[in-house]
Amino acid sequence: MPEATVRVVDVYPYRLTPDRESGVELLLLRRAEGRSYARTWRMVGGSIEPGEAAWKTARRELLEETGCEPHRFWTLPSVNTFYEWQSDRINLTPAFGAELTHPSIDLNAEHDLYRWFSPTAACRRLEWPEQQRLARLTAEMALGPIPDALLIPPDAH
Repeated sequence: MPEATVRVVDVYPYRLTPDRESGVELLLLRRAEGRSYARTWRMVGGSIEPGEAAWKTARRELLEETGCEPHRFWTLPSVNTFYEWQSDRINLTPAFGAELTHPSIDLNAEHDLYRWFSPTAACRRLEWPEQQRLARLTAEMALGPIPDALLIPPDAH
């Protein structure tokens, strides 16, 4: 029987843009040469360290990969679920929305380019259907009130 595991997180950074048709733009980062998923557009993501809560991983990875602290940070009420046949493993990946208001992005060495995309354009660049679904969910929820139970306060420890 396959093992189910939680080992990585996905973070969907976005900014509100009242002048845009969708009202939201999603930030995607292009993976650098020599890295896993090289030259592909991805959201922020990373591995959970031993003893680290998934939401703490998400906040840490956002800061490491973009240099940004979120203005509003919340858990999506869904997870990215996929199966790896090589390891006979089901991956359950917690997902988070992160509103950014910082004027610039400071990429780390894992990425060589970043761009802001409309939700539709972002989904055309994301390769995996579950990531596309979660990007659309992020954009949809970002425009409305986020339920209090999903919000992660800035001073949470």
